[in-house]
Amino acid sequence: MIRRSYFSFTFILLTGLLALTVWLDKVTHPLSTVPELDFYQQPDYIIEHISGLRVEHEKTIHRFFHAKKMFHYINQDLTQLENIQFTNTEIDNPPFRVFADHAELRNHGEDIFLNGNVTVERGLDEDKGKITLKTDKLHLLPDENKVRTDTSVMISRLNTTIHAVGLELNNHTGILELLSRVRAVDQKP
Repeated sequence: MIRRSYFSFTFILLTGLLALTVWLDKVTHPLSTVPELDFYQQPDYIIEHISGLRVEHEKTIHRFFHAKKMFHYINQDLTQLENIQFTNTEIDNPPFRVFADHAELRNHGEDIFLNGNVTVERGLDEDKGKITLKTDKLHLLPDENKVRTDTSVMISRLNTTIHAVGLELNNHTGILELLSRVRAVDQKP
């Protein structure tokens, strides 16, 4: 008769389970020990190539945006956008376009903070009164139809280039208020 040894099978099974446990302990780490994987600092969703349109029929306002990438953080109620373009059109005002490398939307889109190669264009390309503004940082207030900054800006219109530090532009009235260190250069054609 052949006698089987159950001791060796049980021993091999327990040794294998012990080895598996040690290996899993070495390759896995609790999430709390890895600081860059804090779930509250990670976006809850990421969307690529996103566009949106908002229409207010009673005010005849059309707002459009396009971004290469969008990150939303639920714990901070914050939305970040990369390579962003905002366009605002109204019946009685010229089109208002804003381009930037990065944007942060706060307060449900009432405050938009733009940075990195920010360009604002008021008017169409063929308009003689078209204003182009360039800066590094800008605060966009879409409901008030205003932009503000406290950094250096360059403004171009026709043959005139203006450099200043800080500004506020109201798209409803077309008034551009420069805050300090204003220099203007008029290039005669």
